Amino acid sequence: MRWVTLFYPAAIIAFSIRSSPAAPPTAEQIARRVQDRDTGRDSRAEMRMTLFDRHGRVRERALTIVTLRGRGNPGAAKTAPDGDRLLIRFTYPADIRGTSFLVWEHPKTDDERFLFLPSLGRVRRIAGTEAQESFVGSDFTYEDIGGREFDDYSYALESGNASWTDADGAAHPAWRLESRRKDSGAAFPRVVSLILKDTYIVVQADIYNRRNEAQKVYSVRRIQQVQGIWTVFDSSMANILDKTQTHLVVEKVGYNIGLREDAFSRRELESGK
Repeated sequence: MRWVTLFYPAAIIAFSIRSSPAAPPTAEQIARRVQDRDTGRDSRAEMRMTLFDRHGRVRERALTIVTLRGRGNPGAAKTAPDGDRLLIRFTYPADIRGTSFLVWEHPKTDDERFLFLPSLGRVRRIAGTEAQESFVGSDFTYEDIGGREFDDYSYALESGNASWTDADGAAHPAWRLESRRKDSGAAFPRVVSLILKDTYIVVQADIYNRRNEAQKVYSVRRIQQVQGIWTVFDSSMANILDKTQTHLVVEKVGYNIGLREDAFSRRELESGK
């Protein structure tokens, strides 16, 4: 099962847990609720990505993201694939246009990730050992984009009150959840996420390297509802040590648009369209 902490459309996009008011949810229940919240049967989003290097130089990119929920997820069609599907395609500028990233989630086996590079005319499979490497030169990793395996992490709630202030200045209560990678050799073995109690959206995450330094910070600036689904519209990932940053803005998004599994095939990945 997938634990989506950051960018995967299930994350940029509220489900109920069966616990009584007297029994607050556990860390594992909160993590699963983030994973299982309603994101529709499918979605399509147009986004703008802005990359800032350590010298303040800026690069702009445009991309589309389409998703399809797998069987067993809330609202998923009976004909849906066994696991979630994700396809990202860059549309601007010319030097990256057509570059595409495909994820096939498999609930009982390892997920498959494929990167199509039009300049080389070939597809490269992204191995599990590469999951925490940079995604096409951004401050996000393949794992941030394609999702984390739930069982690869252990979870703990940090004590104390926490909150997140939205763009209008309103404070929202939140949990602070630590996700610790069971493989201590991972590049980023620990993440501390701020999760809203009302919507179960991750609105901030401090990402620690093997030296236990907070190397990266994910921050959300704006969320709003689209077709009844809470969606992250403005977010960023900053690398504190490298002094770089990647900013993401959703320009258009729609849910339940009628996508089918064939929209997430290797052939579709290589079409570059």
